[in-house]
Amino acid sequence: MVDAGHPAPDFTLPRDGGDDVTLSALRPKTVVLYFYPKDDTSGCTKEAQGFTEQMSAFEAAGAVVMGVSKDSVAKHDKFRDKYDLGVILLSDADSDVCEKYGVWQEKSMYGKKYMGIDRSTFVIGADGTIMKAWRKVKVPGHVDEVLAAVQAL
Repeated sequence: MVDAGHPAPDFTLPRDGGDDVTLSALRPKTVVLYFYPKDDTSGCTKEAQGFTEQMSAFEAAGAVVMGVSKDSVAKHDKFRDKYDLGVILLSDADSDVCEKYGVWQEKSMYGKKYMGIDRSTFVIGADGTIMKAWRKVKVPGHVDEVLAAVQAL
């Protein structure tokens, strides 16, 4: 499992709109990489809207914000358009990147166990090192906390 101080695992994933994004190609920008369970669910929508609302502040701090889930690019496009989202949405359909970052985990709901994405956020510095990591994220207040961490770099 990766954590602050570790090199961020590199990846190339398809994004909303149809292009691919390679993490290492974004250097020397700071990258906010957040993992979320599913498009168009209440918590995930609030989180994406929160990052979108603060997009100009993240950009002013030199950061790119990208959300990752297992949803398809087509679902990401619908989600982006429905809520006018400004974050980049990446599709990790095979869970490869989720596994590299240690966010693909066993979860439990109503006593039933299943595999899913543990809501997590990573701030990746200009050199590709993870500067800060949040796991088991609760949405309220999280975007402000991430923005403060980015602005402190």
